[in-house]
Amino acid sequence: MGGRLTQGLRRAAQVKPAGVAVIDGAHRYSWNEVASRVARAAGVLRKAGLSEGGRIAILAHNSHRYFEIYYAIPWAGGAIVPLNTRLAPPEMQYILEDSGAEILIVDENFTEMALAIRERVPALRMLLHMSDRPAPEGFADYETLLAAAEPVADAERHGSDLAGIFYTGGSTGKAKGVMLSHDNMVTNAVNGCYMIGYDPTSVYLHAAPMCYLTDGMSTLSITMAAGTHVFIPRFEVETCLDAMAEHRVTNIALVPTMISMIVNSPGIEKRDLSHLRQFMFGSSPITEGTLKRAVELWPNMKFLHGWGMTELSPIGSMIPHHLRDPRVSGDKLKSCGVAPPNVEVIIADDDGNEVPRGTIGEILVRGPIVMQGYWNKPDETAAALRGGWLHTGDAAIMDEDGLIYIVDRLKDMIISGGENVYSTEVENAISVMPGIAEVSVIGIPDPKWGEAVHAIVVPRNGATVTPEAVQAHCRKLIAGYKCPRSVELRSEPLPVSAAGKIQKNVLREPYWRSQEKRVN
Repeated sequence: MGGRLTQGLRRAAQVKPAGVAVIDGAHRYSWNEVASRVARAAGVLRKAGLSEGGRIAILAHNSHRYFEIYYAIPWAGGAIVPLNTRLAPPEMQYILEDSGAEILIVDENFTEMALAIRERVPALRMLLHMSDRPAPEGFADYETLLAAAEPVADAERHGSDLAGIFYTGGSTGKAKGVMLSHDNMVTNAVNGCYMIGYDPTSVYLHAAPMCYLTDGMSTLSITMAAGTHVFIPRFEVETCLDAMAEHRVTNIALVPTMISMIVNSPGIEKRDLSHLRQFMFGSSPITEGTLKRAVELWPNMKFLHGWGMTELSPIGSMIPHHLRDPRVSGDKLKSCGVAPPNVEVIIADDDGNEVPRGTIGEILVRGPIVMQGYWNKPDETAAALRGGWLHTGDAAIMDEDGLIYIVDRLKDMIISGGENVYSTEVENAISVMPGIAEVSVIGIPDPKWGEAVHAIVVPRNGATVTPEAVQAHCRKLIAGYKCPRSVELRSEPLPVSAAGKIQKNVLREPYWRSQEKRVN
């Protein structure tokens, strides 16, 4: 039998039955209690008619119930489809239809949106409401059903069975569903325990959204280690700091922008974070100013920089333990670390051959963390999985110690505030606006968000187009974080190559001229 997601939960209940498993406001449950709630929640899902391998979508902020559902779905024999809470309704509708979701689970923040979406997605057989508040009309109530449910036996899906479909931005304008198996996610969780250093004394704060695998990685790893989960609904500086202090949090995963907000918050000097062992961050290296401020505040703090992607379940590399002290690591902290122990990573040329150390090439990865493929997208799967390797689309160098340094993106993606934005998605949204002749979207350096979405628009002759109108149009179709923060209007055609493709390198050049590398 291969890896099984539910095994980590069953083990935690076995080795630490009375230990505190989850803390969420006034809610506090032991591992035995969590396992019991999960087994009964799985019974609720089966009674609702969940088919073998059926997909269940969840649209909610962080909570202990989200955590329970993460395990109840595989326990019941299904596969999870987490929905990004920041997506626009048309994007959510596409994901629900594309995945074939049978049940949609929401909290009180998304009831109106769920009702509107259900009218357009008739295949949804149930809307399940999880909250301290009673379910509104049109929803089944999670706690009511849970109280009446009998625990069911674990379906014991495992190995290559589908564990979840995790949607990420699409290079063609439509989101791609990354298929991850039980083996993928269990292997990644083991890597998390080893590389992050989780153990039974670890207390992890879910401050980043649970719909992302950046947080989902620790959802599984902390459980596997039988540590403790603490939940806040979403990241807000004061709420985060209060939870860290009250519950003596040892570990947290944030994007550098969030860390910057914490170290620069008023009164941070008076906060006791002595129990915090390390800041884990990804999407981009931490800025020197933020790092310097953090070291002043907490001289013994460790900083764990990692790189990954949904297609890798998601850990692709992490800074080794001995380099997490800025006083020791120096410039090596700018790297995104080394490969996990059971994963091969090389830097390759266009033919897939490994290049000499210090030479720029594309990151290729193979091993048990690599996705099964993209849901319903065989062509894109074949393009990404070639010659036995995942072609990541990230350009990097590797030094003599195996440390990886990202230098550019071969794929046309922007990372803004930790969110992945494919420029094609934004271009498609803008292109359907009346009066648009040409559009190109690029990422430009931004001191707060790392990169900002910038649209360059050529209106049609005689059309009246304003930057504000472009932004307002986008907000109706795509998530707010994907909408351009700036819009440049041009009267001349955009530069094109001999093959007729818009030369984004030419458009980017003025913005990145003073930068050492083409990512920020």
